[in-house]
Amino acid sequence: MAISPLVQSLKGKLIVSVQAYPGEPLRHPETMAQMARACELGGAAAIRCQGLSDIAAIKGRCDVPVIGLWKEGHEGVYITPTLRHAVACVNAGADVVALDATDRPRPDGRSFEETVHALRAQCDTLIMADCMTIEDIRRGVACGCDLVSTTLSHNKAAIDTTMNDGPDIPILRQALAEFPGFPVICEGHVHTPADAKLVMDEGAWAVVVGTGITHPTSLTSWFKAAIEE
Repeated sequence: MAISPLVQSLKGKLIVSVQAYPGEPLRHPETMAQMARACELGGAAAIRCQGLSDIAAIKGRCDVPVIGLWKEGHEGVYITPTLRHAVACVNAGADVVALDATDRPRPDGRSFEETVHALRAQCDTLIMADCMTIEDIRRGVACGCDLVSTTLSHNKAAIDTTMNDGPDIPILRQALAEFPGFPVICEGHVHTPADAKLVMDEGAWAVVVGTGITHPTSLTSWFKAAIEE
């Protein structure tokens, strides 16, 4: 498949996920936009963010591409779970829309493939497949997604408050071996510069870092735990 210029621009680069959990002090579109701009100044090649207000605010503040998603719910498919959510992300300004690529049931009854095809028919957008397994990655490639990511390979959202087992290298290696040259993104548990360097050395197209850069509550707890050991 042809790789878009935007996706080409991400090769070998850092993508920063700028998100805050419900109820947190930083959960405000302007705050997220300020943080995204700070990350852009630090060298982020793209920003990944969630929610229509955050997408619009960040798009208005930053020059780098925005990977947008809309989380609804906490179980099953909650990352951009329906076509309606995906179209809304595009309308809010997302350059790339991230979709849960698993085969789990979706609220609107569509399959992942049906969602991708319907989105293509309605919108001129790039699509990122957030994957849990190698089967999800295969599904994302087969139905024409522009990027695939290991976002869900730890069986939970990539933004995680615990500093534990690091990025999922085995699934990254398998995806790279099966789809040489395809944009395979590593996301999830990339908490340190060493983690990011590791996945890039493995051959990832790009790396997404969230908690390790943009979640000060987690970062503070890691430091606190270390000094109290």
